[in-house]
Amino acid sequence: MNSPNLNSILLVDDDEISNLFNKIFIGKLNLNVDVDFVLNGREALDLLIPSEEYTTVLMPCLLLLDIKMPLMDGWQFLEAYEEQVSAEIKDEITIIMLTTSKNEGDKIKAMKNPIIKEFIQKPLSEKALRTLVAKYFPASK
Repeated sequence: MNSPNLNSILLVDDDEISNLFNKIFIGKLNLNVDVDFVLNGREALDLLIPSEEYTTVLMPCLLLLDIKMPLMDGWQFLEAYEEQVSAEIKDEITIIMLTTSKNEGDKIKAMKNPIIKEFIQKPLSEKALRTLVAKYFPASK
């Protein structure tokens, strides 16, 4: 990826209130991005993998992933993502783990996973988001 622009964010979190809060919060930062959310890893995969049911693939630039979710949690999502999502799509997505987990084991596991770029504690702050944008999407400044 050569200095990509941030134009879309996908929130993957079963907490609908957090998703709505983050969507509003991101909108107020004047980043000019589309923000979508799903409630679990299965729904996220459905958006990223074309199928008979979902022929249009959502191409988020930034994916904020929670760990604890029903149906398919963050770890299960990452396993399926690695196996099922095309390399072309994976090359376009930056995944950040955004979680309430204070488990040091989760942080270590996340940072050992080359797919995950950062491990951030909820709630998402303006400073954390602006730091992520500057680091991974410098053309968006």
